[in-house]
Formats: sequence, C-alpha cells, structure tokens
Amino acid sequence: MKHIKKYIFDLLDPTEQESKIERYIDIFIISLIILNVVMVIADTFKLPQYIKDIFNVLEVFSVVVFTIEYLLRLWTSNYLYPGLSAPKACIKYIFSFMAVIDLLAILPFYLPFIFPIDLRVLRTIRVIRLFRLFKVNRYTNSLSIIAKVFKSKASQLISSVFVVGLLMIISSVLMYSIENPVQPEVFKNAFSGLWWAVATFTTVGYGDIYPITGAGKILSAIIAMLGIGLVAVPTGIISAGFIENISDEKEEEKHYCPYCGKKID
Repeated sequence: MKHIKKYIFDLLDPTEQESKIERYIDIFIISLIILNVVMVIADTFKLPQYIKDIFNVLEVFSVVVFTIEYLLRLWTSNYLYPGLSAPKACIKYIFSFMAVIDLLAILPFYLPFIFPIDLRVLRTIRVIRLFRLFKVNRYTNSLSIIAKVFKSKASQLISSVFVVGLLMIISSVLMYSIENPVQPEVFKNAFSGLWWAVATFTTVGYGDIYPITGAGKILSAIIAMLGIGLVAVPTGIISAGFIENISDEKEEEKHYCPYCGKKID
C-alpha cells in the first residue's frame, strides 16, 4: 500500500524527468480543463438541447475526475510535506492555494445536493467553474514563473503603483477644483475626478468625463503625458523580472548533465 501511495503521488506530482504515463496524465487533465473552460463560454450562447445534454455528461465526468484527483492528492499529502504527520499534512494541504482552487473547481457541482439553492443563484455559482483554469498551473510552469517574477519584484511594483496612485489622487483633486465651478454635474466630487484620472493615466480615455476649461485641458494633457511614462514603469519592472528569471534558469541548466538530466555536484 505504501508503494502504491508513493507511486500515485509521483504520477500526480511528476519530476522534471517525467515518464510517458505521467506526461499522458498531464495532457489529459490539461485537455479536460480547457474543455471545461470552453463549456463555460459556450453556456453563454443559446444551444440546442442535445448539446446541453452532452455538456452535462462531460460536466459530470469532469467533476468525477477532478474529485478523484483532489482526494488522491489529499491522501498522498504526507509525501508533499514529509516533515509532518499524515493528519497535519492533510490539513496543511487543504488550506494551500492549489488545494483551494481544486475545491472551488468541484464545489458548484455538489452544493445543490447539500443546500437547496435557487436556480438563478446556481447559475452564478457555476461560473466558479472557471477556477478550473487555474488548475493548469500544476501541469505547466507558466503561471509559476509569473508568480515568481511578481514575488521577486514586489517591492519595486508596490513603489511604482504607490507613485501612480499618489499622482492620481493629487490630479483628481486639482481637476475637481478647476472643473467643478463650470460643470458641477460632471465633477461632483473628488471621486469623479479620480475616475477621470484613472481613465487618463491608463490612456483608456472613455470620454464620459473630461475638462472643458483651458486650465483643465492643460492639466489633462500633462497628466496624459505622465501617464504614458508612469504606467509603463510596472511593465518594465515585470519585463526585467522575466529576463532575470530566464537567465537564472539557463545558469541552473549548466549544473545538470545534458545526457542523463542529473544534477552535477
């Protein structure tokens, strides 16, 4: 039983040198997740009844697969946290980010069997199925790389966002002071000015609120020019983080044998 448990854990959490069966399992789960996302999108269209029936069958099949996967991961969690006892490992796994995503992916299916839910509420809850898309993170390192970059550049990103937020607040108050006397129904308060500042800084320019005075237009032009530069700052920070991550991975690959894949001491 112990060997079976370890084998199942290795299948669900393969190493870099994964076997063919592990790769097939990854492809199967990813395909099932993508199919579920397509089904959620298709549900927004008017579909023939036979298509809906097929979707219902696929939904049940998906929930069964995802439930089995969740229970197996829960059962083998002591290998994920080898330093903890089995009960503590289960508890720690249940509250981990990916375990919460796994639970949210199957929860909408089981809720109607536990609690009497209005059909309109159920339709809203079923949108939670989109969380299944996050399950792809287990089978590809794309989202992990993004999370790693954001974590490594968190302080710089927070600083840049803080500067942008500060300038938006200052510009919103200034614009309110300038425009409120001439169009009080548009710039009712500082929050109206803040909405204008967000649209201007992000260069969206919805056009639903804009200055008409000369001073307001000059301020708007200055804010728009600053927005082009300041909004690009977080993008540059994130891009630099990706470049650093790629460089680190290439450096790490030098410590592995190109033939057997084992780490060189």
